[in-house]
Amino acid sequence: MSSHRFTALKAWAARHYGLPPEQIRLAPAGGDASFRRYFRLLLPDGASRILMDAPPEQEDSTPFVSVARRLAAAGLPVPEVHAADLESGFLLLDDLGDTPLQALFTDDEAVMAQYHTALALLGELQNRVAPDELPAYDAALLGRELELFPEWCLGAWLGIDPPAEYAPLGEALVGQALAQPVVTVHRDFDAMNLMPHRDRVYMIDFQDAVAGPLSYDLVSMLRGRYWRFTRDDFTALVKRFYQQARADGRLSAATGAEAFVHQANAMAAQRSLKVLGIFCRLTLRDGKSGYLERLPRFVDHLEDSLAALPEHAAFARWVEGTLRPAVMTQLAAAEATP
Repeated sequence: MSSHRFTALKAWAARHYGLPPEQIRLAPAGGDASFRRYFRLLLPDGASRILMDAPPEQEDSTPFVSVARRLAAAGLPVPEVHAADLESGFLLLDDLGDTPLQALFTDDEAVMAQYHTALALLGELQNRVAPDELPAYDAALLGRELELFPEWCLGAWLGIDPPAEYAPLGEALVGQALAQPVVTVHRDFDAMNLMPHRDRVYMIDFQDAVAGPLSYDLVSMLRGRYWRFTRDDFTALVKRFYQQARADGRLSAATGAEAFVHQANAMAAQRSLKVLGIFCRLTLRDGKSGYLERLPRFVDHLEDSLAALPEHAAFARWVEGTLRPAVMTQLAAAEATP
């Protein structure tokens, strides 16, 4: 962040509170995969807020503000937007602390309890917020996401071609996604974007919300960065979600439990492929660090998903025999490079 922009951000906060700039104290409060930056604003009375700096030439904050207000109006736990200067890219938000949900993953029992809490919150999101007016998570968008894997992970990073099975796999995964009921999709419903605060779990980073498949946020949580479930535990959690969705009307009897588990595994495969591509793009194009070492976890997730999709056994063999060795070799080479 340039010194000019930092000064402008500080002056904006000072004007909002009617304080001289010298009484505004800012401390870094983390960042994310985007170009947004966050600062903790410490006020003279001891209160604190979060200042988001989102350079408008790189980040449009309009969706964040719009979605935040829609979720808040539905009674969902999200940070309040206290002030926004969209032209400058400055937002003033609630301070939810520094403890994301994964910090509470202390043992297997705690993990399961936190996942149950997260999936209950997901049910509230899907039941309370209609997907009207959100961008469509349609075949075109799902397809563009799948293109990230051969472009950035295989081509740009590994220098290999996708197997012949990749195109039909993509078509099948998109078809499984589009066969599901359409709900409001957070699109990054992972533990890092869930913040325990004052006896509730708050959602953040929801600016990319879309109208899309029922299982997307479910698998985003269950096959995310911070935990790898066994096949039995994954299936049990998906079926628990299924029963809740049947009970409250998100799913009809036309979709059986086993069919929904199959859809969830297909959705998880699509997301894992997308993430593999995005993490390579963040590294190679955007100069972000810390993403390549996360790739093996998503290769694990991809293999776990494909194991439940026997119709794609040939691609699963390619992942095991070609993709995983190539990823591990490239990571070892990068680690050995001074």
